[in-house]
Amino acid sequence: MSRIEAPRDEDDAAHVAGTAHAAGAATAVPGTLVERLRAALPDGAVLTDPDVTASYAHDMASFCPAGAPAVVVLPRTVEDVQHVMRTATELRVPVVPQGARTGLSGGANATDGCIVLSLTKMDRILEIDPVDRVAVVEPGVVNAALSRAVNEHGLSYPPDPSSWETCTIGGNIGTASGGLCCVKYGVTAEYVLGLDVVLADGRLMSTGRRTAKGVAGYDLTRLFVGSEGSLGIVVRAVLALRPEPPEQLVLAAEFPSAAAACDAVCRIMRTEGREALPRKGGGGRREGGHVPSLLELMDRTTVKAVNDLARMGLPETTEALLLAAFDTADPATDLAAVGALCEAAGATRVVPADDAAESELLLQARRLSLTALEAVKGTTMIDDVCVPRSRLGDMLEGVERIAAKYGLTIGVCAHAGDGNTHPTVCFDATDPDESRRARESFDEIMALGLELGGTITGEHGVGVLKKEWLARELGPVGLEMQRAVKQAFDPLGILNPGKLF
Repeated sequence: MSRIEAPRDEDDAAHVAGTAHAAGAATAVPGTLVERLRAALPDGAVLTDPDVTASYAHDMASFCPAGAPAVVVLPRTVEDVQHVMRTATELRVPVVPQGARTGLSGGANATDGCIVLSLTKMDRILEIDPVDRVAVVEPGVVNAALSRAVNEHGLSYPPDPSSWETCTIGGNIGTASGGLCCVKYGVTAEYVLGLDVVLADGRLMSTGRRTAKGVAGYDLTRLFVGSEGSLGIVVRAVLALRPEPPEQLVLAAEFPSAAAACDAVCRIMRTEGREALPRKGGGGRREGGHVPSLLELMDRTTVKAVNDLARMGLPETTEALLLAAFDTADPATDLAAVGALCEAAGATRVVPADDAAESELLLQARRLSLTALEAVKGTTMIDDVCVPRSRLGDMLEGVERIAAKYGLTIGVCAHAGDGNTHPTVCFDATDPDESRRARESFDEIMALGLELGGTITGEHGVGVLKKEWLARELGPVGLEMQRAVKQAFDPLGILNPGKLF
């Protein structure tokens, strides 16, 4: 079966979303709901002002419908969350969990008549253990706040999405987010050891462990990572930490084409990319590839957008800018070796940063990419297609063709080291024709990613935006099994209905 085969029929693809909506749509009188919620929640935890609740209706995604919530609840304790879920189950009211709403797929969008459960007030770091190298946190902890707190203990929490100054750990877990450093350190799923989860009926379940190893039973922890709040409400997380690495140095390489930059990525990552290393146990030598702490790409459109927004002085004559970083004991030597590989791939200029401050400036330019592209036309649709590294060049060339076909500005920034691209369609949302072309170009980019052996999302999640494409990627059998898991955890279909499938 082809990976891009369509679902069996339209009704089948919408089955779970329809069931969930039906379960939640026939709710009790709103006043009754509010009274039941307020009976066991502290003052100020239940918001009903329509202007206020409307501000919680959606995340940052375009083209994603959002309903009008009946009420917004701001819990502060696990018991608060349990009360909300017991009430929702009794009254058959849908619940939409939210973090900071920095998501890009509509996964936190409200449905009509729902309870929006905003977890931002549950923001305590409960424990940092330098011996076991774990942190125990509530879901509303901001990613950057956790990073800074563990840094004080000589430790690091590596996952660092571009929105790390505002996004929450609960949201990161819900979408299985990544970040700039994932080429070396991996993504959120690799750092979540255990969870406390409030289920749809209000029961509290613990999964996983806080030990370095553990394989007892099914890995329910991984099941919840990336589930977008559709299986339960994460109220506590045990996260693995690493020793804080040395300061990294960054190299910037300019290329005459995106294809040349992608060739450089392949040269850097392939095994013969560096000097031979001694074999474990002796007996000759083995080849070993470079392991940069960061390998990021910005195309010409993105570079210009960042300059227009922040006046950063990036080179606009380049067709692609590749950023490589190392946090090794001798980063300058590693950068020199990678610089030589970039030149062999056709780089027109290679500039290593002199110090950590200059390195941080380059990284700030990369972090501004999506914000800068949004400023081009006022609205963006951000793809999140991950392809094998070896097909990265094909992906970027295909996006360029699609942009020309539809007469649109489409900038690409990418976590090049793991093939995760973010083609970003810039358009004027007030122009119906341009909006139509934007949506069609987005779909063509998604199809291209699947054709190249990739996946529709590397870190942003499915939400509302990519429901149709998830069905195509999974196929009928895979979709049926996913629905069965949803049914087991949420038989009434009240948890984040209408998302994923």
